[in-house]
Amino acid sequence: MNFIEDLKWRGALNQVTDEAGLLEAMANGQIGAYVGTDPTADSLHLGHLIPFMVLKRFQNAGGKAVIIVGGATGAIGDPRPTTERQLLSTEQLAINEIGISQQVTKLFGSDGTKIVNNNEWLGQLTLPEFLRDYGKLFSINVMLKKDVVASRLATGISYTEFTYQILQAIDFLQLWRRENVRLQIGGSDQWGNITAGVDLIHTIEGSEAPAFGLTIPLMTDSTGKKFGKSEGNAIWLDPKKTSPYTFYQFWFNQSDADVVKYLKYFTFLSPEEIDGLAKEVAENPGNRLGQRRLAQEVTRFVHGQAAVEEAEQLSAALFSGDVSELTTEQIGDVFAGVPSFDITSEVQNIIDFIVAAGIDKSKRQAREDVSNGAIRINGVKITDLEAMVDPSANYDGKYVLVRRGKKKYFLGKVQGTVL
Repeated sequence: MNFIEDLKWRGALNQVTDEAGLLEAMANGQIGAYVGTDPTADSLHLGHLIPFMVLKRFQNAGGKAVIIVGGATGAIGDPRPTTERQLLSTEQLAINEIGISQQVTKLFGSDGTKIVNNNEWLGQLTLPEFLRDYGKLFSINVMLKKDVVASRLATGISYTEFTYQILQAIDFLQLWRRENVRLQIGGSDQWGNITAGVDLIHTIEGSEAPAFGLTIPLMTDSTGKKFGKSEGNAIWLDPKKTSPYTFYQFWFNQSDADVVKYLKYFTFLSPEEIDGLAKEVAENPGNRLGQRRLAQEVTRFVHGQAAVEEAEQLSAALFSGDVSELTTEQIGDVFAGVPSFDITSEVQNIIDFIVAAGIDKSKRQAREDVSNGAIRINGVKITDLEAMVDPSANYDGKYVLVRRGKKKYFLGKVQGTVL
């Protein structure tokens, strides 16, 4: 399959301005494609990964990958459908630019990938130059019809955000001239901005100038929920904001209804491999082979093979209950979502400790659970009713991990410990 056919098979193509023209341009020699991202945070999240996966496929098909980290456009903000963005300080933008640049370098590698900052050209424009050289070429009537602008007319949109589409069009023109970029890739909400860039190139460089736009469908799960959210929280690509274990578990916990769709979109497995996994999911859903492969592939792409191995080791430890060898950091990561309670560093009798923590409601129940071997402290089964719990004995004196029965975990946190 060629680049476009592959995208169609994977459900990763929404619109393209000139499919035949794009394939012809790719066949005639290496061309560039770009994805832009504004440094509105110090890390990318899964929403950003969606267009980057298509750019990576373009690179794998022999094209040149170019990424704009929008130092200039980030200072303004791409218009939201409802409200104005909060402007960031110059200092925060600089921090964000560094973080995002490091992440995209890790995803794409340094060989053949170009990372640029649009402040290089937009930051040099004076207002008279902007109005004379570019503003004159854009019709207000056309700009008002762009979806993101039209949706804001009732509530109001600032001139700053209104002009964003012109700045993005200038980006495309500059990369067309500087880096042989012929294709811009973006989400479905970027269609208006992308076509503005194509039109600008045709206006300035001639109607036959090869310039193309491609958008990706809105990614939702089988329930219609926007992809990339986990209980309302973003899944970040920065391992300090979302640990590789949590990242792995996000993918592993996907439903059978979604896993084949995500295997197609977020992995570079062949159609034959994915079809085989799809058959396995349909015939043996309980073994979660598709989810495991999905988690392995995406975690490897974002964080590397070592992160995959550690995530699987932690998963195995959680399943078996053998947590005594986990590090303090791993305990805080793996058990961040279980019921927690505050404790002091004081040594306590096991029965008093369990009742005070609310794990058992009465001393009678606590004695019964301990006697029956239902209680484990830091991975060790406790059957002695006179046993003492010493918070300083494990995990740098920060945590006491309690398991009742086979699956119920509780995490005691010494006061002052932050998960």
